[in-house]
Amino acid sequence: MSDWHVNIAFPLLTSFIVTYLAIPKIIHFSKLSRLFAFAGERNSHEGEIPIFGGIAIFAGSLFSLIFWAELEEIQFILVSLIIVFFIGIIDDLLSLSPLRKLIGQILSILVIIYLAELKIISMHNLFGVQELPELVSVLFTVFVVVVITNSYNLIDGIDGLAGGLGAIASLFFSVIFLINNDVQYAIISLALFGSLAAFLRFNFNPAKIFMGDTGSLVIGLTLSVLSIRLINNGIDISYIEHSTERGPFIAIALLAIPLYDTFRVFFIRVLSGYHPLQPDRNHIHHALLDLDFSHKKSALILYIFSFFISILSYFLFDFPLGLSIFILTFTVLSCMAIPFILIQNKKTKSEK
Repeated sequence: MSDWHVNIAFPLLTSFIVTYLAIPKIIHFSKLSRLFAFAGERNSHEGEIPIFGGIAIFAGSLFSLIFWAELEEIQFILVSLIIVFFIGIIDDLLSLSPLRKLIGQILSILVIIYLAELKIISMHNLFGVQELPELVSVLFTVFVVVVITNSYNLIDGIDGLAGGLGAIASLFFSVIFLINNDVQYAIISLALFGSLAAFLRFNFNPAKIFMGDTGSLVIGLTLSVLSIRLINNGIDISYIEHSTERGPFIAIALLAIPLYDTFRVFFIRVLSGYHPLQPDRNHIHHALLDLDFSHKKSALILYIFSFFISILSYFLFDFPLGLSIFILTFTVLSCMAIPFILIQNKKTKSEK
């Protein structure tokens, strides 16, 4: 049997099938147990929707990795994912405080750092920084994983958005790791992609199930692990000079929408005198809804934007690392500003 089947097709199909078959069972159980997300002031859905889709996402990824990955190489990554899975389940059931969720996330990150021996070790001369001292490496890795994980939690605001963006990112990660011949991380990427592809069948508008914090935490942590690997190793393209040093830039590009939206919202809240964790409707998906785009159109617009950013990153490879990140940042934030400018113009016209 060819490596192609084992490394690509089987991990993807296994996670897809497990998730696809699990979701109807979870929906049925949730309805019997009345475990729903109820409509509220900030929620953009109506009615009672089950919130445990993350269980199916986790199950699909887990079974795929157990069957097709080299467990000795990823065993502690799985331990870390199991930790955040149970944090998410408890939070979806009992609503944990932000501090307790953060402590649980940090515990899972420390497993990755010290047991999986995976942490950010170099900035590849970004801002003149090369190798990171041990303590700085650990603290920076914790910060990066917390930011990525929670950015996917915050972007999970409309049907299909977090799952779709996660699927696009994991697909591009899988291509990069296959180019690098980094088989185990390609399998992790494809396992997540298969699970999310199946989940979107039930989560795309009109959603029959939500991923809940369980799903967003599992997606965020998985993409964090993939990002750290990419930051350290870059991408091995022989005809592009210093391509192995482009890891930080590529990781930012693949996760651009959740990352930049989170930083933008936090920055606005602080400038406005609000707590950075105080919920509001200033996320990019809320702006699209306020412009009368439907859930479907809003999600599709952001899918296309995510693909555009990922493809754009390829054409910025030859630029110095700092300059490529600056161009990416300027492009993403400028595009994100457009819906808010249109909303302001709409309000101005209505007041005249």
